[in-house]
Amino acid sequence: MGYKTIAKQLAESAKMSNEVDAGDHGPMKLLTTMFSSLQEKFHRDRSDRDSTLPRPTAPALAVTSAQDQSHLFFEYLVVVSLRKKRGEGTYEPQITYQFPKLANMRRSQREEEEKSLKAILLFCFPEGVNWAPLTEYTSETFSFVLTEVDGSRRNGYCRRLLPSGKGARPPEAYCIISRVACFGLFSKIFDEVEKRRQISMAMIYPFMQSLREAPFPAPGNTVKIKSFIPESGTEIISLTRPLDSWLEHVDFRTLFRCLTDEEVLRVFASTVLERRIIFMADELSTLSQVLHAVAALLYPFTWQHTFISIVPSVLIDVVMAPTPYLLGVQKNKLDDVIDQSDMLIVDLTEGAENTFITCIGDESTILPEKLQEELLQALCCRKDNSTSEELNKVVSEAFLSFFVKTVGHFPSHVNRRSGGQPGVFQIKSFCKASEPKASRHFVKRFIQTQMFDLFIQEVERQPTQEGFFHQKIAEYQESKKKEKAKRGWL
Repeated sequence: MGYKTIAKQLAESAKMSNEVDAGDHGPMKLLTTMFSSLQEKFHRDRSDRDSTLPRPTAPALAVTSAQDQSHLFFEYLVVVSLRKKRGEGTYEPQITYQFPKLANMRRSQREEEEKSLKAILLFCFPEGVNWAPLTEYTSETFSFVLTEVDGSRRNGYCRRLLPSGKGARPPEAYCIISRVACFGLFSKIFDEVEKRRQISMAMIYPFMQSLREAPFPAPGNTVKIKSFIPESGTEIISLTRPLDSWLEHVDFRTLFRCLTDEEVLRVFASTVLERRIIFMADELSTLSQVLHAVAALLYPFTWQHTFISIVPSVLIDVVMAPTPYLLGVQKNKLDDVIDQSDMLIVDLTEGAENTFITCIGDESTILPEKLQEELLQALCCRKDNSTSEELNKVVSEAFLSFFVKTVGHFPSHVNRRSGGQPGVFQIKSFCKASEPKASRHFVKRFIQTQMFDLFIQEVERQPTQEGFFHQKIAEYQESKKKEKAKRGWL
């Protein structure tokens, strides 16, 4: 099935909804832009370095500019409930609460927002319409990413739970949209929202208002929110942002619970070469946490292709895209993806008979053998009872060290020109200088990826290089000099 067929199916789905106007407006039109973007990306000439911008991977939202919202904790909170369709046995998600209200927005902004909010419903309940009332339901928290046409990203945080009440009832979802990527912080915010929801929906408003007015803290800092709860009085809620801001959206525990160290390295190897990878699990929280963890292993590089941590049922045909992607798909959709080739399909189910349902076959030989051994040794340093922060430190430094040793010599191969002109990366001399020689084959493959290409473009534009990665490069080079001097003295 081609892209035109996929887009046609989406358009037909849009016509079926009485909320969407003949497929010309609304969330389904936003969804089809993803497929046209994938098609455009597939046919794009990779040699045109100026055109390698991140493409949309999910419906975009149009509220205000990123600059206006970047200092806020969140843009808005919505509560999504499942309502039974009249005369049918199926359910459809509907927004039953929103803060701030659409009435507080300008008319043009409100109209665009109304269309965009409908798209978010798909990510809050990606399973579709096949729901039944429940008496028990284990709440779960997950996240997704909304990427706009200009490449800017927003994060959607969801918590699904069974609302208070008697008898069987469908679950509902709380969803927060924010420019901020900090999963742990928003999990704590959900705890407070859920606590107030048990009292009254009206109790959510003053808390979220106080949160919206509070400045978003710098890494390592804490902001305190005052909130009144009947019978409890005024509470002070402390929200602390992790010191390592580039890891604040990540918790590696789920990744290493689902996969062995060796399996993680095989997934990492496929990701580094920008291949098509699908992760499968029953739980939405498992999918979102694993996909964000895998993407974090690439630091200081960034995944530039399609990234959908939880693929809604209506978007399942995205698995047929020929371009690289990281997708999270629920296990009941296995039959829809199993016939795909030239990809890695990872089963995250505990006790799965085959972790890799489909693979290309070279995953264990992509990374240099010596560096694979060093990675495994570094990962063995983590402790079973370590905190999330301790685990993040061990894991992130292990994979960062891998990039330091394979491509950390790049600064010496950027020719700087006078007059503020961009530098020029000398790719041939860079490859020849790769040490040890056994790493050169990997380096030659890695430099062809879009993530490395965009990283080097940024290096060429910046006259001075600062940051954690460059600090680690300097430390490694200094240790090599001392080791060389010691050998010479001996």
